[in-house]
Amino acid sequence: MDGKTTGEGSDDEQALRYGQGVLGGVRVLDIATFVAAPFCGTILADFGAEVIKIEQPETGDSLRKFGSITECGDTLVWLSEARNKKSVTLNLSSPDGAAMFRRLVAQSDVVLENFRPGTLEKWGIGFETLIDINPRLIMLRVSAYGQTGPMKNEPGFARIAHAFGGLSFLAGNADGPPVVPGSTSLADYISGMWGAIGVLLALRHADATGCGQCIDIGLYESIFRLLDELAPAYAKFGTVRERMGADTVNVAPHSHYQTLDGRWVAIACTNDRMFGRLAETIGQPELAGMPDFATSLARSENRERINAIVSAWTTSLPLEALLDICRRGQVPCGPVYSIEDIFADPQYKARRNLMTVVDPRVGELTIPAAMPSLSETPARFRHTGRSLGADTTDVLRDLLGLDRPGIDRLRRAGVV
Repeated sequence: MDGKTTGEGSDDEQALRYGQGVLGGVRVLDIATFVAAPFCGTILADFGAEVIKIEQPETGDSLRKFGSITECGDTLVWLSEARNKKSVTLNLSSPDGAAMFRRLVAQSDVVLENFRPGTLEKWGIGFETLIDINPRLIMLRVSAYGQTGPMKNEPGFARIAHAFGGLSFLAGNADGPPVVPGSTSLADYISGMWGAIGVLLALRHADATGCGQCIDIGLYESIFRLLDELAPAYAKFGTVRERMGADTVNVAPHSHYQTLDGRWVAIACTNDRMFGRLAETIGQPELAGMPDFATSLARSENRERINAIVSAWTTSLPLEALLDICRRGQVPCGPVYSIEDIFADPQYKARRNLMTVVDPRVGELTIPAAMPSLSETPARFRHTGRSLGADTTDVLRDLLGLDRPGIDRLRRAGVV
């Protein structure tokens, strides 16, 4: 994915080679706020969809003020995550704004929204209304608890989803309180990814049948679905997994260990063969044959002892020497990175995971590159998050046939 970028060729060369992108011709109306549903739009836009970000006049999406503010007034989060989207202002709660939105829906493929259930229906733009206008329409609806159930009307954000979804209970040390599983909006981003999967599945169905559908995602569900055997283990054995700090249930040594120079590494031994390699590498091959350590179950039952042995070894070596020894011994081991480490790492550079672009409002920026990497139809960077309403005139003129005086009247009335 290239802008000014570290990628191959200019934007024009990329456009000639890949056209509009694999999702070229798909029009998405993103009326959501913050991260969850909008991140779905970012993924689709990265791969060529025309994503029209519809925001409230004057104030815009709250994401513009969430994070580190830049000299243009918008945050780094906005500039990165609203990339490749057009910005249009439209007051959906007004009758005129809702009417214009319905006209846009008639010419679009997907709507992304994350209002509380019932809000769009109150404005006359709920799914049942819109599907009558456009039978092929796909609507992604992301909310705290989904569109059904006794909690459907309650508010929630990523932190609440982490807690209600079962992840926060597992995060932290055994003798401490539950903690935030990383200071990121994990549930929001994961919900956006599930949303993108749902939209792509629904687009395939629409192409085959001509019928649209609604995709209903609760933030907490996106987290809960990722908790491996938690549900079947409780249902079958009554197991309630507790906080384990850096350790992992059922396997050991599988944790974070400090090095001689005060750094940290992650070491993963998920089976007996890997543990045998680790035992050889640390110079204690006899450990692999000892009854207390010979099997995954035995090591799990004796995790404190085996962790202490591994920790004594890692603290005797500086980071780079330890990584080299593990590499030669084929032991899965990696450094625990800060963002500073990531920027200096040659693997990130080789994979072009960081993309340097030029924004007309703030200058040079480095942002995460698009995922996934496709060999024939890669993502293509077009621009960072736009200023509020930058594309309002163009979109309303080109799609709805409004002229400049008409758009100016709507502006004065607060509709756009």
